[in-house]
Amino acid sequence: MNGASRLQPDVKQPFRTRLKVCCISSIEEARLAAECGADALGLVAAMPSGPGPIPDELIAAIAPTVPPGVATFLLTQERTADAIIDHVRRTGVNTVQIVNDDIDFAIYEPIRVSLPNVRIVQVVHVRDWKSLDRALEFAPFVDALLLDSGDPLAKIQELGGTGRVHDWAISQQIVQHSPKPVYLAGGVHPGNVATAIQEVRPFGIDLCSGVRTNKKLDREKLMRLVAAMQTVDSTK
Repeated sequence: MNGASRLQPDVKQPFRTRLKVCCISSIEEARLAAECGADALGLVAAMPSGPGPIPDELIAAIAPTVPPGVATFLLTQERTADAIIDHVRRTGVNTVQIVNDDIDFAIYEPIRVSLPNVRIVQVVHVRDWKSLDRALEFAPFVDALLLDSGDPLAKIQELGGTGRVHDWAISQQIVQHSPKPVYLAGGVHPGNVATAIQEVRPFGIDLCSGVRTNKKLDREKLMRLVAAMQTVDSTK
C-alpha cells in the first residue's frame, strides 16, 4: 500500500478522523507516532520560523523507515515547481506539503508530471474570511488542504508551527465547501481536539507541540489525544 493512500477516506468503513503528527525529529519518534496510530508524519525542512525543522539528510533517513500505510509529509517552503520537485526527490517522501500559500497555481502541473506518485497538500493560513475563497481556489489542483495558523506576510514569516488556534468558524466553512479532504492544524492538543473535530469536521487533525513535552514526542499525550479522537468519532 502506498503510504499516501491514507489521504483518501475508505468509503467502506465508518468515517475516522485521520491523525498527522508533525515535527518528527528522529527514526524513534517516527516509530512512536506510527505505533500510537498516526496516519501521517510531518517532516519539517528549513523554515524561517517555528519549531521542528531538521536537515534534509535526516528527513531522507527517516522516510524509508516509516511503515507502509503511513504517509510521509515533507513540509517545504520552496515556491517554484523545480525547487519543490528537487526537494521531494532528495528526501524520498510520498507527500509534499507546500507551506507558502502565496504561490502561482502553475506550479502544480509540473509537479504532477514529474512526481506522479506523490500527493500534494497545500497549506492555507487562516487569517480572515478571504481564506475561504483562497482555499477553494487551491482545491482543484491538490489532493488535500491543510488549514493552519500563521502569517506569511510578517517581517519574519510564520508558515505554521505557531501553536495558535485560528477562527474555526472559517475552517468549518472551508471543510463544508471543499471538494478535497481538509486537515486542521494550529493549536490542537488533547484537551481541545474533541471540540475541534465537533466544530470543524475535518478529514484529519495535524499537530506538533500539542503532543510534546520539552520538545520531545510524549507517548502519554499522544495516546490521550488518540483516545479523545476515537471517542468523538464514535459519537458521529
